[in-house]
Amino acid sequence: MRFLDESLFLHLSKVELLKDYLAEKKQELDRLNADLQGDLSHPVNGRRLTNLGTFRAYVNAYVRNIPKIHKDMTILVRQLPATPTGIPLEIYAFSRDTTWAVYEGITADIFDHLFAVITEFGLRVFQNPSGTDVDRALREKRVEGLLSS
Repeated sequence: MRFLDESLFLHLSKVELLKDYLAEKKQELDRLNADLQGDLSHPVNGRRLTNLGTFRAYVNAYVRNIPKIHKDMTILVRQLPATPTGIPLEIYAFSRDTTWAVYEGITADIFDHLFAVITEFGLRVFQNPSGTDVDRALREKRVEGLLSS
């Protein structure tokens, strides 16, 4: 997780579902930071957007724009407490169709999309390493050792 730098902010400003959100948040944060009158050259000072918070806003907008989601019922995207494997996001929404297979298809489509776009936000999905990952790391380490000798 990190603060949005200018480059990532501009990149994400091209995303239709985020344009209004980012414009509003930029105005809000500019006003708040102007009132602080502190040294904003240090990233810890002032208020800033994060890639995780922006991703959460995107997920919320994305889910709200799915036609098969019931708009008159709760739609919630929230961050759960951090764990050793990352920071989980929970998506809470109701489908218009109560058939289980349809609901599972909607859920799968949502996560397919989110897994595909998450790197656009400078984030990644946590996965436990597999035997293939360990084997590749060991091979890369061996090659690295050969090149540096």
